[in-house]
Amino acid sequence: MKIREKIREQIPQWMERIQRLKKDHSDFVVGEVTIEQILSGIRGVQISISDISYVDPYEGIRLRGYTIPQVLSLLPKAKNSEMPLAGGLYYLLLTGELPNRDEAEEVEDIWRSRSDVPQYVWDVIRAMPRETHPMTLFSQAIMALQPQSLFAKAYLEGLPKSQYWEYYLEDSLNLTAKIPKIAAFIFCWKYKNGEIESPDPDLDWSARFAQMIGKGADRQYQELMRLYLVIHSDHEGANVSAHTSHLVSSALSDIYLSSAAGMNGLAGPLHGLANQECIRWLINVYEVFGRLPSDEELEGYIRTQLSAGYVIPGYGHAVLRVTDPRFTAQMEFAERYLPNDPLFQLVKQVYRLAPSILGENGKIKNPRPNVDAINGCLQYYYGVREVDFYTVLFGVSRILGLTAHAVWARALGKPIERPKSLTTRMLEERVGIIQTEP
Repeated sequence: MKIREKIREQIPQWMERIQRLKKDHSDFVVGEVTIEQILSGIRGVQISISDISYVDPYEGIRLRGYTIPQVLSLLPKAKNSEMPLAGGLYYLLLTGELPNRDEAEEVEDIWRSRSDVPQYVWDVIRAMPRETHPMTLFSQAIMALQPQSLFAKAYLEGLPKSQYWEYYLEDSLNLTAKIPKIAAFIFCWKYKNGEIESPDPDLDWSARFAQMIGKGADRQYQELMRLYLVIHSDHEGANVSAHTSHLVSSALSDIYLSSAAGMNGLAGPLHGLANQECIRWLINVYEVFGRLPSDEELEGYIRTQLSAGYVIPGYGHAVLRVTDPRFTAQMEFAERYLPNDPLFQLVKQVYRLAPSILGENGKIKNPRPNVDAINGCLQYYYGVREVDFYTVLFGVSRILGLTAHAVWARALGKPIERPKSLTTRMLEERVGIIQTEP
């Protein structure tokens, strides 16, 4: 397997770099934490290293150094498609190298051969109440796969630390191979007749998901999922889902346990669940007016919302200071395939008006749209109108990034994370609010 060999070749060089930093520069101060940062969720504090992805404030996410436009342009394309193979993206995330077609197809073939899901996983899902949120079902299904962990079994039998990453890699390939079928089953069980369509082995990873939820004949939707599952795959190592997954795996919890933990973080409304809030807001705006509002009407509505203490979902970002390139990529897709869709027209109208309104008070550092501002609109257009399922789609993609981070964390022998906490009294003593007791 080329991925395994590529990682094995690179580990000595990476270990040498890390050891040099630890040995020669261990006392170098990277940053100082203020009380404001401590009390505001450690926002912006540089606490981790992520060589797999980095969010540039002015260029957006870089996956192994490549911007979103470059990733979409340079990765090998799916058959009869203008969109990349997810297998090629996973190769890039894991190895740091752009794959050729054969290397991308090798990953796709591995996924095809490992995609079967044990029957008991379906039984776990079926045992839950129908009203269970899809993200709960998704996390449970991943957890249910944990008995399949090769790392967990090998660790109990006695496994050299230098080989941890190889078992994490095998588990990661096994999990990512099964994820589209698990997501499709949840969709069909919760919203349809409970049966998924048999996947066409000639289709790629992304298109097979589209087929399994009943979209096999919709070539445009397959293209959308190829785009969607690439651009949502990773977003640095310190966002909630990525950091949660990394923290759990730092305890040597296997890929299933750590990925499920990451999905539980993604399920929060301040993280991945935000895409549901965005589409619901757009639908509500359209229903309020019963049509596409005029610019004056929409501006008045936005100002009323803001004055009442509400936010405009999908606008603003903790790091970005420009329009999210992932938003732009989906905007270009929509301009090509659904230019006259009313919700898309509303997306464009909000994009035209909201940033200047949000920027008037000067408090919002980035009044521009992020990826969530448009992705629900595209799903809705193609008939996937089960809004509470959208975060599962996000999760299918994000597990590519989470597992790649976990493999490399084990390859480089990263330690268990254990930051130190203080009491409020300790902070008060340090700043002189109260006197230290003798």
